[in-house]
Amino acid sequence: MAFSNSIEKLIEEFEKLPSIGHKTAVRLAFHVLNSPLENAEEFANAIVDARKNLKYCSICSNITDVDPCPICANAKRDKETICVVEDVRDIASIERTHEYNGVYHVLHGTISPMNGIGPNDIKIKELVTRIGNGDVKELILATNPNVEGEATAMYISKLVKPFNIKTSRIAHGIPIGGDLEYTDEVTLAKALENRTEL
Repeated sequence: MAFSNSIEKLIEEFEKLPSIGHKTAVRLAFHVLNSPLENAEEFANAIVDARKNLKYCSICSNITDVDPCPICANAKRDKETICVVEDVRDIASIERTHEYNGVYHVLHGTISPMNGIGPNDIKIKELVTRIGNGDVKELILATNPNVEGEATAMYISKLVKPFNIKTSRIAHGIPIGGDLEYTDEVTLAKALENRTEL
């Protein structure tokens, strides 16, 4: 063992974080150890406070410290349009565009039979309940363009068909600044499929 037990424990905790290898964990541990005690305490308190105080929004399942979340509580948002996303982080990505003024619904995952995740394991039932209230006019399915995301979008679109609301899927294709020569076949096929009239 190269370090004391306390340092080793701190390194092990950092290694549990996603995408953090041993070298990065060592750097982070020593960054914390070399910072003033108040900074380390603020860091520890921020983690504990977030873990204790955050909860799911009772309307959209976003992670929030107030219920309903600020987006659902905002009277200026279009409550008739719901954008369905897989993860809370997807909301931040869409909000950065400043192009969407509706509300959201967070599934907290996708249907993935290979991983034992079915429709009842994510927040689909809550979405159907929201639509059933009769206020929703459009559903935008913004799941990721992979096998699980596509399967989840298809499942939801079939599930909400009886409600007779407009259901759309976000477009997928070549990114702005992309080069056709280096674009894979699946992305190129999606770009052709989702082409728009000029």
